[in-house]
Amino acid sequence: MPARLLTAAARLLLPTVLALSFAAQAAGAFLPSVPLLVAATTVGLAADFALHRWQRGMATALGKLHATVFVRQVIRDLVMVTGLIRIEEQDYETKYLALVCGLLVFYALHFACQAVAILVRRTRTLPVVTRNIDASPLRLSSAPPALLMHRAGLRLLVFALPSTAGLLATATGTSAWWAAAGITLSAALAVVAVGMLLLRLLPGRRPVTSEQAMEWFESWLDEYRPTVGMYFSGGTSSAYQANMWLEPLARLEGRPLIVLRERFMVKKIASTDIPVVCLPKVADLMMLEHSTLKMLIHPSNSGKTSQVLRIPTIKHAFVNHGESDKLSSCNPYAKAYDEVWVAGPAARQRYALANVGVDDRDVVEIGRPQLDVIEPHAGAPTGPYTTVLYAPTWEGWDGNPGNTSIIEAGENIVRTLLADPGVRLLYKPHPLTGSVVPRAGAANARIQEMIRAANVQRAAEHADERPATAAAAELAHRTAELDRLTTTASRRGADDTERMLLQTVPEPGRAAAVAAATASWEAAYWASFPAWEHRTVTGARPTVYACFNVADVLISDVSSVISDYLESEKPYAVANTSGLAEQDFRNTFPTVRAGAVLTPDASGIPALLESVREPEKDRYAEARTELKLHLLGPSDPPSVVRFNDAARALCATADEHRAGMAVRALAAMPRQRDAGSTLDNETVRG
Repeated sequence: MPARLLTAAARLLLPTVLALSFAAQAAGAFLPSVPLLVAATTVGLAADFALHRWQRGMATALGKLHATVFVRQVIRDLVMVTGLIRIEEQDYETKYLALVCGLLVFYALHFACQAVAILVRRTRTLPVVTRNIDASPLRLSSAPPALLMHRAGLRLLVFALPSTAGLLATATGTSAWWAAAGITLSAALAVVAVGMLLLRLLPGRRPVTSEQAMEWFESWLDEYRPTVGMYFSGGTSSAYQANMWLEPLARLEGRPLIVLRERFMVKKIASTDIPVVCLPKVADLMMLEHSTLKMLIHPSNSGKTSQVLRIPTIKHAFVNHGESDKLSSCNPYAKAYDEVWVAGPAARQRYALANVGVDDRDVVEIGRPQLDVIEPHAGAPTGPYTTVLYAPTWEGWDGNPGNTSIIEAGENIVRTLLADPGVRLLYKPHPLTGSVVPRAGAANARIQEMIRAANVQRAAEHADERPATAAAAELAHRTAELDRLTTTASRRGADDTERMLLQTVPEPGRAAAVAAATASWEAAYWASFPAWEHRTVTGARPTVYACFNVADVLISDVSSVISDYLESEKPYAVANTSGLAEQDFRNTFPTVRAGAVLTPDASGIPALLESVREPEKDRYAEARTELKLHLLGPSDPPSVVRFNDAARALCATADEHRAGMAVRALAAMPRQRDAGSTLDNETVRG
């Protein structure tokens, strides 16, 4: 059976068990059959718990069919009461009417608990979310248990356990007092929950109001006086676009600030000492107009970017999250910014040729300040293995088959590399792989399975070539230390307000400690596995730049990965799945001209590996040096310096603009007074 069918069958298992349990429970009630009734109720309740634990998406889907957990629990309880009535030989209408009334009281308390939870959430939802800022004046506190605040369905199931257990006990022939006791206990649990939440609504237990929160934020801006910043808005998987600019932003002159628009993004931003603020509402965002903030860099375009561009006192520079020859690297939206900061002459030419409305005078070459961590080419591999980094990009939004090699060429590339006994493969797919085209995700899964199988075979051949156990222990130690310094996670039930309380001003020296811990972690990571072992790298660590430093050659697609890798001047190859002839492919995409071109069948890989192992056969060494200068600009002054110079110049432009606005405002005041006097005179004469 195909894997997709197996996966679909697994997803439907719990809903099917749940549906069958209700049918069996109804049969047990109307026959009546005590064993069937008890077994079906128990299985159904267990399936409901499992659904909320492992298949929340399916639970949501059932809710859309109005088969919510509340409806399911009501049906389960009513069928149980019906079964009890059928089991009894005498008429006990009064007794069971009391049980039904007790259940109705429990359901009413469930509704009350949900209503109070909503009120508590509203009081804890402030108009601004922060990180790395002392927000204690906002009267912040820890969040109530998640079971009370956010998990209404699971809360109902948990609180209903005593009532269901009591009904089951009564069904087996014991006294009806068991059912009454169970229902009473369930209602008591609900009363306690309502009480705990009501306490959070007392004046001394609530955070400040929205108006007070914005007054505090305004005073914080006045005290901190930010000058440079980064603005970012995007989806859950796009945070990497902002994270690559954190370190360059931290090294700029002035007082940096990160401005976000989505609350969830505050957690997605990687470890940094820079103050982070999230302003979801446009009206609150406009408060920045009256701050000292002079300029913002923008790593990406989004629908909400136009909102911040309305602020006239701030200058805006589009820096993008990477540069390649793809059309997305010269988006017409770029003309909305005051300046477009690019790496080198290639990007300037790209905008000119695209003719999308970006004035050449607004293009500033700053290099790529992130790349100073990339080590230069040191010659041919010295060990027994040639490390090949295969880092394909994702499929993109436009359906162009040339965007990614993973569908048409990925498996051929990996298969050919794995067949070479002297190759160690590092496979790092793009985080968005498969998000648009399912075939890309399926190819990615097959490639990872190929790598796992190859490692099993190599492990049998090199059983005695493994690092000492101390290496794994060292990695675990370094991981724990790095997590301690960088984690933005908190307890599972924490909300934004609690995280604001915990993620206050960083300790002095944390940034330097993080840099040292990261270097130690990377060294421990590469030392923790054998030199022959292939690796699939899908997490945030190690970064793609760390992979650059251990790789001898890169295989990728037309993407910014090529441009960044050129900083090392190491050999690289580009997979051509565009359908163009090789020369046309090189002419269309200038980043290809200093590397080998691979066809979808990957037949050029042996020659590529030979040129890496024997540098005298490397035909592109000089071309890479020239292309690096063309793509990334000169190395002197360093990119970090050019980035800072560009920021300083744009801040100066913002200062000039503000001064001009002030002069114009002063010049307009006499005219306004004259107009007012004229109006007063006309009024008197009238």
